[in-house]
Amino acid sequence: MKRTWFYIQLLVLAVWCLGPFLWAFNTSLKPSAELTRLPPLLPHPATTEHYVAIFQGYPFLHILANSIIVAMSTTLLALAVGTLAAFALGQLSMKGKGVILACVLSVSMFPPIATVSPLYLIIQNLGLRDTLAALIITYTTFSLPLAIWVLTHFFRSLPAELFLAARVDGCTAFQAFRRVLLPLAVPGMVATGLLVFIFSWNEFLYALTFTATESSRTVPVAIAMFPGLHEMPWGEIAAASVVVILPIVLLALVFQRRLVEGLTAGSVKG
Repeated sequence: MKRTWFYIQLLVLAVWCLGPFLWAFNTSLKPSAELTRLPPLLPHPATTEHYVAIFQGYPFLHILANSIIVAMSTTLLALAVGTLAAFALGQLSMKGKGVILACVLSVSMFPPIATVSPLYLIIQNLGLRDTLAALIITYTTFSLPLAIWVLTHFFRSLPAELFLAARVDGCTAFQAFRRVLLPLAVPGMVATGLLVFIFSWNEFLYALTFTATESSRTVPVAIAMFPGLHEMPWGEIAAASVVVILPIVLLALVFQRRLVEGLTAGSVKG
């Protein structure tokens, strides 16, 4: 009975969490005539017309490529800078680590709406308005505190004896980082990279403000631009939402083990 009750609770939780996605998927397969009718609950017959519409009547493939470029570039930059900073804060002997971490974390405490206006003026003066570079720089700046904070705690969980032994064997601090500690930090980097990727993939306010044309527009802004003057294309919006969610789901499934290892690192002392 206990096992049965456990699986019932697990099923209810799964349905609760997957409910919005399943509803969007169900809506994306409904014919246009059934979108605003209930019943039927399930599409009858199922159709792929909404998926065809977003790729044929709209440059959605190009917009997806924009989001992939921005999210991947932001993730790589945040990890490149974040691992170096986290290594220094987690393994090297230096004063004021707590103050440095507090200053880094304070960057993420500003609400986006309070920073969008000055950032817009800076980007416009630099000639980066309506470019992917503007989004990559902005996203990297605001994702670095998360990356540094998570990776610092991960590097602190690694035994200090590994770094000291590498130094005794003749490695410089950077060589010890690159050859010894960096391979061990892969789970933390995967977890951090996935969090940064999701933030960059889903961000809306800066993307809406800093882009003006479809050449640099990202997926969240493109979906928000779907509604027409006299109609709401629920089918296309649902289909686009399903297409956008799938890469995140696939990444989470592929890196599931590394993600759990990275998020739980340091929670238990050996």
